[in-house]
Amino acid sequence: MEGSGAEHRQDGVGESDGLERLWTPHRMAYIKGESKPDDATEQQCPFCRIPALDDEAGLIVHRGELAYVVLNLYPYAPGHLMVCPYRHVADYADTTVEEAVEIADLTKKAMTVIRSVSGAQGFNIGMNQGAIAGAGIAAHLHQHVVPRWAGDQNFMPIIGRTKVLPQLMTDTRDLLSASW
Repeated sequence: MEGSGAEHRQDGVGESDGLERLWTPHRMAYIKGESKPDDATEQQCPFCRIPALDDEAGLIVHRGELAYVVLNLYPYAPGHLMVCPYRHVADYADTTVEEAVEIADLTKKAMTVIRSVSGAQGFNIGMNQGAIAGAGIAAHLHQHVVPRWAGDQNFMPIIGRTKVLPQLMTDTRDLLSASW
């Protein structure tokens, strides 16, 4: 393929390994922790700021009385939702009975909606309580609802450390919101 432009080489980087590269520069904001609150203040908390946005700008799928459902900006899988109380509360044990009930009800509804629009075959559901447990934003409780399909964890995230999402976030939000 000489002269076809099929091979690109940069001096000083060694021999080509024959692998394609998928560039995801938008992920650098997540890696660097941009917009991640430094402390537990409500003014810095993205989960406190999101409800002030309109649904499309905030990627909000549904608003309840005490909690809301939003797409995860850094999803593990297409349709990855989070159920968040409006109140700035970090620990699940500190939710009111009413908040806990609504979070549970919205989680159940999220599963039903995702299953109806995408045929999800299973779900990972959970909360990471505290930074030591893996909570990216430990200051504000949020429950993950991650749809799963047979074979969805292929070589891309395991070897390529890349997630391939087949739909734009705004399209996913519109589909889920319309089906809610």
